Amino acid sequence: MDKSWSFAPRKSNVGSVLEDVDVPDCVGVLPKLLDKYESGRSKFGEEAEDDKSFLDALQAISKLCLCDTSLSALDAQEKAMSFLETELCLLLDHPKSKTPKKSFSFGSHPSHDSPVPDNDSPKLPPQDHHDHHANEDFPPNFSAQKRSVLKKIASAMIAAGYQTECCMAFAAFRRTAFKTALQRFGYRSVRMEDVYKMQWESLEGEIATWNKVVGHSTTVLFSAERRLYDSVFHDHPSISQNLFSDLVRAVIVHLLNFVHGAVLTKQSAEKLFKFLDMYETLRDVEPAITGASYSEQCAKELAYEVATAKDRVAEAVVGMFCDLENSIKSDNQRIPVPNGAVHPLTRYVMNYLEYACEYKDTSEQVFERCVGVKGIGIGIESHKSIDEEGDDGTGNKSAFALQFKTVMELLDANVERKSRLYKDPALRYVFLMNNGRYIVQKMKGCAELHKLMGDNWCRRRQSRLRLYHKCYQRETWSKVLQCLNPEGLKGNGNKVSKQLLKERFKSFNSMFEDIHKKQRTWMVSDEQLQSELRVSITALVIPAYRSFVGRFKHHLESPRHVDKYIKYHPDDIEIFIHHFFDGNAPSIPRKRT
Repeated sequence: MDKSWSFAPRKSNVGSVLEDVDVPDCVGVLPKLLDKYESGRSKFGEEAEDDKSFLDALQAISKLCLCDTSLSALDAQEKAMSFLETELCLLLDHPKSKTPKKSFSFGSHPSHDSPVPDNDSPKLPPQDHHDHHANEDFPPNFSAQKRSVLKKIASAMIAAGYQTECCMAFAAFRRTAFKTALQRFGYRSVRMEDVYKMQWESLEGEIATWNKVVGHSTTVLFSAERRLYDSVFHDHPSISQNLFSDLVRAVIVHLLNFVHGAVLTKQSAEKLFKFLDMYETLRDVEPAITGASYSEQCAKELAYEVATAKDRVAEAVVGMFCDLENSIKSDNQRIPVPNGAVHPLTRYVMNYLEYACEYKDTSEQVFERCVGVKGIGIGIESHKSIDEEGDDGTGNKSAFALQFKTVMELLDANVERKSRLYKDPALRYVFLMNNGRYIVQKMKGCAELHKLMGDNWCRRRQSRLRLYHKCYQRETWSKVLQCLNPEGLKGNGNKVSKQLLKERFKSFNSMFEDIHKKQRTWMVSDEQLQSELRVSITALVIPAYRSFVGRFKHHLESPRHVDKYIKYHPDDIEIFIHHFFDGNAPSIPRKRT
């Protein structure tokens, strides 16, 4: 063979050529090794000697092709590349997954059109026992042996100038594998335009799954994926970084599209907490996403995308608080709650705020991020006067706290407006007491809520409750007590007028029976308030009635008159009062005559 045109063995940027291989001979060596692999007499990645010969021959041909464009060399190289690409795909392809097609769910990216067999990945030698724990940090099905073979193939294809084909195939399979991993977590790939069309019941579940998927991806899957890329492209760190950056960019953008779809749904107060969950997820994973070693351009893009998504969710959260305000303002129901009980709106708003306090830190971050958004400014302005009226500084003055106070003011106004629906003034004050007590008890039971509103606010609440209590007593029992006033009972000659006394007893009986008839169904759900009312009424009425009966009973003409006009013993009255405010007090039994 004429060796005047052959390459002398030397170092190059593609590696070293075997000293004992005559470069043109590799054109003949390579097909023989390919035939051995394809016939099954040898498996790439299993026979070290054959692999070394094959790769050395391929390296030599690749070097030859740089200067010699002969068809034989180019054809040998093309066949070798096709074989390696097929082996690469077989190793990357999960046994149960289908061959990737031209499109994938995670955004636009290069497709890989080389023929890929659908059969299972080639069997690899058993993994060493000591490698088990090391492999836990890599995606499933990638043993140390498998990663080693992938590294050989990638390095050979890149050295031969087939970097594009190698990267396209690797990226396509890993995106499909990542999609499969997310599906195993319960994540469905839903288009953004379909997200905002979802019914809330469905979207609520999707948000919960999304939170888990995003957290798992950024803390576990991305880390394992990065180690795989660095292992396979160990000798080409820039390629590893770019491939990984492309994957992460596609996955994150796809996941954030869900957020952009969700915030387009109709805002309502009930959605607040799921959206706060999304905000917390974005906040918690932001350092992992923006602080990882991506390409510079990728890092900038991801930081912008995550920040934009956080802003959109924050605006939606603030909007939902505004929706809560609007729902209170627009509640113009004209039917009073039966028996003066706690209004459903009061229960809803207080339970809502109590639950919102579990997200206090997050909510404060959201509101500070969105200061100036419609609704917050209103809350701040409306509370300037309140904060200036002797606030001792214990109240939280954050934008979020001021929003709470706005909601509470609206609720107060709503309760006050609804109290006027009751024709009976006494029942109106029972209604105000019920709702006020419910609010106070919620404050006492939630430390964060108490801190947000402040000590002064809570003290003013207690004072208002005491005022309602006094007003109820005045409206209900003041006229009853007038019947028991001894003044005015004496007629001519300073003697007690029997007629006036009879009228006093008759008035007392009539008034008490009327009060009992009306108030026996009135409801006070708070046991402590119920007890306080009973005790205060008893202390107000019973001593006065007992004293009046004891002082004037003997002025009645006969025992018959006594029974007729003193229908109730003081102990009986006390028993009747004891059954007030439970919503179903027993009727007063008719007295036998």
